[in-house]
Amino acid sequence: MSTTVDIFEEVEAQALRASIGSQSTKPILLALDIGSSGVRAAFFDDQGYEIDGAVRVGYGASANDFATFDAEALLERVAQTIDSLFAMSSPSPVRIELMAISCFWHSLVGVDVAGCATTPVLGWADSRARAEAYHLRSELDEATTHAHTGCRFHPSYWPAKLRRLRNEEPQVFRRTKSWLSFADYLTLHFFGKTATSVSMASGTGLLNQRTCNWDRELLEAAGITLDCLPVIAHPHQSFRNLTPAYEMRWPQLRDVHLFPAIGDGAANSIGSGCQTTERVTLMIGTSGAMRVCFMGDPPGRLPPELWCYRADRDRIAIGGALSDGGGLYRWLKESFLPAEDCAVIESELNLAPPDAHGLTVLPFWAGERSTNWNPDAYGAILGQSLKTNGIEILRAAMEAIAYRFALIARALEPFAPRASLIASGHALRSSPTWVQILADVLGCRVMLSELSEASMRGAALLALEAAGKIETIEAFSMPVETVFEPNTAHQAVYQQGLERQERTYKKLFT
Repeated sequence: MSTTVDIFEEVEAQALRASIGSQSTKPILLALDIGSSGVRAAFFDDQGYEIDGAVRVGYGASANDFATFDAEALLERVAQTIDSLFAMSSPSPVRIELMAISCFWHSLVGVDVAGCATTPVLGWADSRARAEAYHLRSELDEATTHAHTGCRFHPSYWPAKLRRLRNEEPQVFRRTKSWLSFADYLTLHFFGKTATSVSMASGTGLLNQRTCNWDRELLEAAGITLDCLPVIAHPHQSFRNLTPAYEMRWPQLRDVHLFPAIGDGAANSIGSGCQTTERVTLMIGTSGAMRVCFMGDPPGRLPPELWCYRADRDRIAIGGALSDGGGLYRWLKESFLPAEDCAVIESELNLAPPDAHGLTVLPFWAGERSTNWNPDAYGAILGQSLKTNGIEILRAAMEAIAYRFALIARALEPFAPRASLIASGHALRSSPTWVQILADVLGCRVMLSELSEASMRGAALLALEAAGKIETIEAFSMPVETVFEPNTAHQAVYQQGLERQERTYKKLFT
């Protein structure tokens, strides 16, 4: 059973130096990135350049558990992050015109007639709806639904979550008037109204990706009606007029226009400069994803390994997601190397030969999404002996996650056959060794993005485009920081490791 994250633990708040220089000193936009492990906020100018650096506020010591969040506490944590941003700005901006939000995809929270939460915020890692995912697979044609919605039947999506709530928590289900993402819940409380973006809706598993409308067949299967869901925001829609309490708290936002939040994955691709099929993003934060984002329509047939969501009404994102990434790295480090210095760990990881530990790791501590979407897959470390040490376990897990990315890359290749690979995310920026492992496993050059806060920048660029401040986001690209070339000898060794992992997976889970 998942446990609600206590986000009233000690707050880690730090100012992060801006990754790129500003061409203007006048901030006009406030951007937020609400992730699985913390909230970030920064000011941007009218050309999408970050000003003065970002504020990051973490969720505390229990951040490894990101399955559920207390809705009111998370809302206040976002508000505190905005407070901190204004506090660190000297002088504080007099007036902010625009507000943009990148928020984790797939979250679900119920609200009653007064707008109060009836459930915790259920994240993608909340796996309690496993049985309902299997029931949906037996009742509906999953391949057809996958083609329409871009989503498989899986506990991370809304259809299975809603059915579990209806069956296991019927009083809560009946008391709920509306089902929202956390981004929509935030908008409701900050502005007194809400409408969801096609981007956030596309990550629910209930949206028809072609029509950009809620799928009525799936609503029936989930046991809800259309009036339980937020309306889909129209192009260029924004929210104005903060509720009185928040207007008093932030007079600088009195005239702000908030654009409906977009999914963090799409924002990350756009912020990394990956807006066409010429560039594929590989991101490792708490979780991991590999995706391509481009103008166009969803494909007629989507490989079963992949998902398809939307950045907006004109742009789609196709890719695969891993539930384990930096979150698993952190858990293993705290479990096996709690007293080791991070720099020492990185040095020892770098010195370790490829696949020399004798271990096979199945990296599903938070469950499996891509490539098999198995609700019953769990993490495993096989091949340990009395000589196995913590560095070997950590290195084996990093390699194992790279193997899963290799499987996603195979499925994604038809959509971006000649693309460059851009890596991003705090976990990769903190470990050049991991980036090199990825280059060796994938057998291709990997370019590490210079930008530390790509998701915020992506949300900011889309808002500036919607407001007419910039003509198109496609004109904006990002320089890379470091290029990692693959080692062909290591690639051959890792190929054997990948094949061993696949054989083990089939024995345990097929």
